[in-house]
Amino acid sequence: MFHDNLVVAVDFFVKIALELTVLFIGVTFLVGLIREYVPDETVKRALGGRHIVEGSVLGAAFGALTPFCSCSTIPLLLGMLNAGVPFAACMAFLFSSPLLNPVILSLFLVLLGWRVALLYLIVTFAVAVSAGLVLNALGFESQVKSVAFVRDDQPAQDAGSRIRRSADFALALFRQLMPYLLLGAGIGAFIYGFVPSDLVVQIAGRDNPLAIPAAALIGIPLYIRAETILPIGLALIGKGMSVGAVLALVIGGAGASIPELSLLSAMFEKRLLAAFVLTIFTTAVAAGYLTNLL
Repeated sequence: MFHDNLVVAVDFFVKIALELTVLFIGVTFLVGLIREYVPDETVKRALGGRHIVEGSVLGAAFGALTPFCSCSTIPLLLGMLNAGVPFAACMAFLFSSPLLNPVILSLFLVLLGWRVALLYLIVTFAVAVSAGLVLNALGFESQVKSVAFVRDDQPAQDAGSRIRRSADFALALFRQLMPYLLLGAGIGAFIYGFVPSDLVVQIAGRDNPLAIPAAALIGIPLYIRAETILPIGLALIGKGMSVGAVLALVIGGAGASIPELSLLSAMFEKRLLAAFVLTIFTTAVAAGYLTNLL
């Protein structure tokens, strides 16, 4: 039994580590390439807006249009912060991007129906915008660490130079954040290999009045992307888990996975990281109870 679980965990770690590495470098390279062709001031003007609320709405909308998992959101977030995009808009993007994208919404629509998909859309978008505004108002911008953003400031004159500088940027940032990424993948692999789904159902089943908070707590350390957890969630519903608990599990797992938190810990001070996790947990619980009520 232990040997089988270990094989599953190792297999998961290898696949996820390779996938995250390729994905992280690929997205970071694209971010670097975009920054080569799109001036920082253009990004700042587009997401800054005329008012802080407008900027947060645009940040959340931009996040909703990026079909990335939480880990590939981080390079984009770092690029936005270094481009001078207002903090509220950056945080709205951070909350929105892993939770609210076309892939996840399509899966919700197909597997759980349009009512759940619409509720998910409304709740997550409203929370993303509100969280950006509240964290900004509370002065959490000072909790952002200075992360090296390697870039040659000499203007590139040709496409080859831009591609080379983008590749250098991607590899430099990956080397800086690789330990956090691999740590998160390792913890996620252990959970995936050794925590049985029956235990999840037992803790978050319909008979447990605290099922939804429990599911949200389980989801936060359980690294499985929403695209993966939704089909699993459908099976868990058949075993006795409520739709609300599955929704809480998805929001917790997709919004605050361990690899994402590991990467964010390199960028955020503890207070901001804790505020981020608390917001995801509260969103998961509220959406779960609301789903069950409706």
